[in-house]
Amino acid sequence: MAKPKAPKRTLESYPVKHMNKNIKAGDCVLMRPAEPSKPSYVARIEGIEADSRGANVKIHVRWYYRPEESIGGRRQFHGSKEVFLSDHFDVQSADTIEGKCTVHSFKSYTKLDAVGNEDFFCRFEYNSATGSFNPDRVAVYCKCEMPYNPDDLMVQCEGCSDWFHPACIDMTVEEAERLDHFFCESCSAEGQPKLPNPHSATRHSDTKG
Repeated sequence: MAKPKAPKRTLESYPVKHMNKNIKAGDCVLMRPAEPSKPSYVARIEGIEADSRGANVKIHVRWYYRPEESIGGRRQFHGSKEVFLSDHFDVQSADTIEGKCTVHSFKSYTKLDAVGNEDFFCRFEYNSATGSFNPDRVAVYCKCEMPYNPDDLMVQCEGCSDWFHPACIDMTVEEAERLDHFFCESCSAEGQPKLPNPHSATRHSDTKG
């Protein structure tokens, strides 16, 4: 006769002793990878359950994928701390949690004064079966027509307000950082007057990467 399964109970939160912190549904966590040489997995907690004695704690997670874990792989515009919210759900032991982390929206991430080891950002949802993304397109910038990578410095044209990578306009990063004003090739050709700009002409990450 088969042994009946022990009843499970849902936990509102769970104290992770080595972190000295509680985790709950909605939190993002770093989880121990299968291979020690790999970076920690990033996941969002969907629920927590334990057996009737409160032991054998399991967490239901939704995985975030790093760009290199996706079908298309890492591309030039992917930030070093970028992750994709996948449709891959799983159940893991609470013992595999290494720490808590924060997955910011893209907009919030670009406004951070400093980026810590536990800071990530997400601007795409990822279908792990098809390799498709939602949204399937985002704004592109520069002559290279690439989405914005918050790790890369860019300069803004005061005429058309587009953003450009220094390398794409034959400029070094050091030269770009010293700019007070910048007009792109197209706006310069149109004789755009040089308007005073009280703001910095550069967009770059603060201690990112």
